Amino acid sequence: MARAFLFVLDSFGIGHAPDAERFGDAGANTLGHIEAVCAAGKADREGLRQGPLHLPNMRALGLDAAAALAAGRELDSDAISGFFGAANERSSGKDTPSGHWEIAGVPVPFEWGYFPITVPTFPDALVENLIAEAALPGILGNCHASGTEIIARFGEEHIRTGKPICYTSADSVFQIAAHETHFGLDRLYALCETVRRLVDEYKIGRVIARPFVGEDAQSFERTACRRDYAVPPPEPTLLDRVEAAGGRVIGMGKIGDIFAHTGVSEVRKAAGNMALFDTTLAAMGDARDGDLIFANFVDFDTLHGHRRDVAGYAAALEAFDRRLPEALERLRPGDLLVLTADHGCDPTWHGTDHTRERVPILSTGPGLPTGSVGLRSTFADIGETVAAHLGLERGRHGQSFLPVAA
Repeated sequence: MARAFLFVLDSFGIGHAPDAERFGDAGANTLGHIEAVCAAGKADREGLRQGPLHLPNMRALGLDAAAALAAGRELDSDAISGFFGAANERSSGKDTPSGHWEIAGVPVPFEWGYFPITVPTFPDALVENLIAEAALPGILGNCHASGTEIIARFGEEHIRTGKPICYTSADSVFQIAAHETHFGLDRLYALCETVRRLVDEYKIGRVIARPFVGEDAQSFERTACRRDYAVPPPEPTLLDRVEAAGGRVIGMGKIGDIFAHTGVSEVRKAAGNMALFDTTLAAMGDARDGDLIFANFVDFDTLHGHRRDVAGYAAALEAFDRRLPEALERLRPGDLLVLTADHGCDPTWHGTDHTRERVPILSTGPGLPTGSVGLRSTFADIGETVAAHLGLERGRHGQSFLPVAA
């Protein structure tokens, strides 16, 4: 049998999608714009990084050629050591659940609900029900906001009054920030479970617990105890199929939350990309035949993309790339490793939202072919490739780009 390792570099888009104009994202390009800023010397930061974007290991797997495909060009691929491509998203969104579910073989067939860009943003009936059911003195925020900014703005009042900070973004999401000790972590989670039930009628994709610590606006800091409460996928995903065949799905980072813990055999978390990389390497060592290790490296998105931090995003990519050989060294005959993304989050773009982009497909494994797999019409082809590699029956929505199973 075989093993599969699926690494999602959260938000690492490689050029705007054909329908990007509908999302206000025509021209967005997470990789391309980071590269351009770095090449111009405008992403240098003392003690962090300097110079052109340095990603030799991902480039060896075909990153540049994948980006060229996304832009409608072709590059010489003779020296590339993996098989590469780019993929369009079929789901009607640019959010985390849609991207991950489609990667796992299930495009989202419906439109998510979103809260309007108004103040207040949440419907009066929703707020009234939330306050009543959770016995709250009220809520703070009730607007679109950046997570770090709104904690700085309302954190002290939250501690003083006990009112949770509720906010949203351009995503289909209801976020709740609360202090880990003054409000209580378990109480925050219970509140999110209440909100999850209340927002179902609005077709909201995720409710997110955003705990923080500190005693004033200068010291507030979000912690690693974030928890997502997502709607479950509309039909069985690759993860369910792996489990049904007797394999295990080990979800790294927030994978369990994204899939509402459906089809996830085990969850392993760590704070930060590098700690998660260590944890993922350990999981690779534990993986048995038929297993899928599914990892989400979220820092690219939450720490750098949404904060429009080009230098930080570039440094995070370079740090990941330096560690990549450690994962490659752990591959054995019968293994497949795929690097991809779930959407874009161009740190040079306007606003703080995700960007509708094509994503890279960078794949390798001992004895597997090299070269281009072309421009794929759906992320679901990634999941179907993993399924074919693991000897699973083909799903409904995608097609494997491997000529034969390993």
